[in-house]
Amino acid sequence: MRPVALISLIAGLLTLSLAVFNALTVDLVTPSFQRAEVLAGVAAVGLMLMAVLWTQASPIAPSKQILEGNQRFELVDGLNDGLQKELAWGSHLLLTATPAAVILVYWNNQVLLRRGISGNGKFVPGEICRQARDRSELISLVNTSLFPGRIEFNPIVENLPAVMVYPLASNGWVVLGGCSERCFSRSDELWLIGWSQRLRTELEERT
Repeated sequence: MRPVALISLIAGLLTLSLAVFNALTVDLVTPSFQRAEVLAGVAAVGLMLMAVLWTQASPIAPSKQILEGNQRFELVDGLNDGLQKELAWGSHLLLTATPAAVILVYWNNQVLLRRGISGNGKFVPGEICRQARDRSELISLVNTSLFPGRIEFNPIVENLPAVMVYPLASNGWVVLGGCSERCFSRSDELWLIGWSQRLRTELEERT
């Protein structure tokens, strides 16, 4: 809890305690006394509510998890120079400009790129990827522990805390994995969408 929120909470509890003590020890209850007690109670509750709001407005950032894997940069053989440069540039951008720890590009039944902290498993698109393709939109799993279908991403890295998937038409996907829950922001989503659309154009023209 932030110091200012803690001070507000203590002040609220102290005010409420004094109001209760005052009500229990008074000899004569008058209308003015009742009004004062009500105001004191409202003030105490207001101070405690402010402490709660300050705490919620500044949540503790989720801690990064240690992912099991090695740093890798793998490109499939047979790509032309233009595609190699596009994949290398785009993956570097996403891994440095966003909280992503790993990126994978899948196209026409093969993995074109695997970069970042990655395992050795063979990735096969599952239900979540198919949903992204059917909806033609980004799917973001901010906390993969809440989604049983997350196991389809275990071949990339086991137990990725957060995953974003964007479809490349009906032929592939870009998968971005983060090292902590809720690590991706709206701007990160826009980076992924923008580059994926550019990459899809390149793939459709060059393959």
